[in-house]
Amino acid sequence: MKSVRAGWRRVFAQFAHPARVVVAAFGSALVAGAVLLALPAATESGEHTPVVSALFTAASALCVTGLVVVDTAGHWSAFGELVILGLIQLGGFGVMTLASLFGLLISGRMRLRTRLYAQTETKSAGPGAARRVVLGVVRTSLLVEAATAVVLTIRFATGYGESWGRAAYLGVFHAVSAFNNAGFALWPDNLVRFATDPWICLPIAVAVIAGGLGFPVLWELRRQWRHPRRWSLHTKITLGVSGALLGLGTIVLTAVEWSNQATLGALPVPGRLLAGFFQAVMPRTAGFNSVDVAGMHPESWLSMDLLMFVGGGSAGTAGGIKVTTFALLAVVIWAELRGEPRVNVLRRRLPDDVQRQALTIALLGVGVVIAGIWFLLTITPFTLDQVAFEVVSAFATVGLSTGITADLPAAGHVMLTVLMFIGRLGPLTLGAALALRARARRYELPEERPIVG
Repeated sequence: MKSVRAGWRRVFAQFAHPARVVVAAFGSALVAGAVLLALPAATESGEHTPVVSALFTAASALCVTGLVVVDTAGHWSAFGELVILGLIQLGGFGVMTLASLFGLLISGRMRLRTRLYAQTETKSAGPGAARRVVLGVVRTSLLVEAATAVVLTIRFATGYGESWGRAAYLGVFHAVSAFNNAGFALWPDNLVRFATDPWICLPIAVAVIAGGLGFPVLWELRRQWRHPRRWSLHTKITLGVSGALLGLGTIVLTAVEWSNQATLGALPVPGRLLAGFFQAVMPRTAGFNSVDVAGMHPESWLSMDLLMFVGGGSAGTAGGIKVTTFALLAVVIWAELRGEPRVNVLRRRLPDDVQRQALTIALLGVGVVIAGIWFLLTITPFTLDQVAFEVVSAFATVGLSTGITADLPAAGHVMLTVLMFIGRLGPLTLGAALALRARARRYELPEERPIVG
């Protein structure tokens, strides 16, 4: 009898690993959101939404992606839109971050296990910092969302004739969607009708960038914005690479689409520049679009594929493999080409385990994307560039689409749901959740070098 109880305790102990709890919590929230969206009260017509469509929409909102299979404003009722908004906010905070906050408010203190859960979700430096991290996440999110909502509310009310109540609803919805890098919009054309309006596009773009930088970077900038030399290596890499990718993306997309009458070509010159910048911001994993993505040139799609796969900063609301992973891999390659025995960046040496983590994340991401592309190509008639764009957008939790999402079969929607779930939690977190236990090696094998290349 004692051995049976001991066996059950070991099972529960394995399941209680923080990474597995995060996966289970996200899965539970996903199911709950899908159930709510499947209710007749969640639709304008008062009819049930098909299970796959409800599940897909719930996953897209919880994983802060933005891909849709039905028109958000036309299909969902006010209740349904509020469910989507709640899932977006929940996904942005992180299920464990929000749960940790509730525990803190109720008990006034956090147990060690709860801190470990919060650490796993927020990538904080250690268990002791989890309480500060959770409160900082909430304060930062609400502050940026509130500031963005105020600007948008005023613009919708004064510039587009919306009542103040409706303007406030639109402002809050799109502010939350922007900061959490979700990309859900309440118009059939997303934000195309506002392509030349800087009072709509710029606040949303700023919120997207802020959310995509990651909470550690935002906190450090708040404390040390006057002293760049004191910034951590993580902040320097995130800001530098994000700025470079944003600038390069703006130049490439604007140049390629400049004369395209289906996108930028029909806009005045200031509008082209604004729309080009806006579209370069969105692949850092927000799914808003101010031009018709389906009308873009294939070169633009490929450029956006690369930007989406890299994504934004770590410990934020962005997806992708993250800019730090991309930068570290570039540094590792450069050091190997130079024959350096150690990998150094900005006068700091990179630990070997960090290099392995970056390589693992990137290769797992490539493998997942290739598998998704192959699957969709076998079950749909769409072209490779269309399918690749859709798969990368789902995995990187971006939400941009060439317009084929709603036309995919149910199996394709299920596959994209899985990709969004994996992309939100991260390959390493999901892998750790599925692993039974960590195995320590107590011996070393003889060394032998195979031929490489």
